[in-house]
Amino acid sequence: MTKDEILKLATPAYLFNVDGLLSRVKRIRAALGKRYKLCYAVKANPFLAESLVREADAFECCSPGEYDICMRMGIPPEKIVLSGVYKSEADVRRRMLRCGEKAVYTAESASQAELLCRLAKESGIRPPVLLRLSSGNQFGMDRAAVLNILKNSAHLPICVEGIQYYSGTQKRMGNIFGELDMLVSFFAEAAEIAPQIRRLEYGPGLKVGYFEGDREDEDECLCAFAEKLKGISERYETVLELGRFIAADCGQYCTRIVDLKRTDGKGYCIVDGGIHHMKYYGQTMAMKTPHIVHFGAGEGEPERWTICGSLCTTADVLARDVPLYGAKVGDMLVFGKAGTYSVTEGMGLFLSRDLPRIYKEEDGACVLLRDFIQTSKINCKGDNDHGKTAFDPA
Repeated sequence: MTKDEILKLATPAYLFNVDGLLSRVKRIRAALGKRYKLCYAVKANPFLAESLVREADAFECCSPGEYDICMRMGIPPEKIVLSGVYKSEADVRRRMLRCGEKAVYTAESASQAELLCRLAKESGIRPPVLLRLSSGNQFGMDRAAVLNILKNSAHLPICVEGIQYYSGTQKRMGNIFGELDMLVSFFAEAAEIAPQIRRLEYGPGLKVGYFEGDREDEDECLCAFAEKLKGISERYETVLELGRFIAADCGQYCTRIVDLKRTDGKGYCIVDGGIHHMKYYGQTMAMKTPHIVHFGAGEGEPERWTICGSLCTTADVLARDVPLYGAKVGDMLVFGKAGTYSVTEGMGLFLSRDLPRIYKEEDGACVLLRDFIQTSKINCKGDNDHGKTAFDPA
């Protein structure tokens, strides 16, 4: 979209560039080579899932809601990985009846594995299952628990076909290389116990350069990463779970200046958005400066401004000490690398302000995916509640 077209958007709003998204996927595949499959983490940005139906090999769903989104987007069951630290019996049964043996299921605990076994017996299917190896937190199982399930896997009513591992995001390459060494060793041990395992789903947490001054040669990192992966990928199917790294570059957050003032000599630029919409990983109280474009900039010497949102909290600071040229009310500020997480991770219900509009740009056209939503209708008693208490009969 041109600058003039962007300026016509009602703010606050997200703008996701689908053409840029698809180009980025091709770039990642070119750097990695053909031996690796790509799994898109739906939690990163569910609004982009539909645009990746043909491009991604798999979609990780960490909740019933994300699974429902994938179904509405027409994503085939054979591309779905049903993950998540909590899986209710009702949800697993519903998904198993619909997806059968086509979807991949994960087990993050012995009890989840037992649940999958019991429902597999009930339904008469043998679903493929990945055992999640923990990185030392509440997610997954430790080595001993995973190996114990693998010892008995030949006699289970499920098909344990591999391991899932994810330890975090925005990681340095040295940390990723250390994880891969660990995974090569663990896979060798696991394969001796259960020769049928053939798949590793790995979330490397590749770093995105969100802020000014970040220096990262992505192509160089990807090539080094692919080379390091050979120890596993030459023997096993390797699925790389990416979300942030795929989509962060493909989104912008647009907000307008609504007030300018100086307090004790310090300039404050108030915008119609805020931290309830825009959140960058690793940024606390705006100690780092994201990439910002000022539409409406004038000439002359820049003035320094602290950019604050519309929330009634001192925490609502998007950026500090930002040079703006001739800033005035009505100008638009566009925050880059907003393609992931902020759209759903921000504290959107706080202070009952409207949720922002969401647009996508594709083939030169701008499409409204979601209009403003009044959260005041969510943050109060519903029209159909009629004053019921928690103990009233349904």
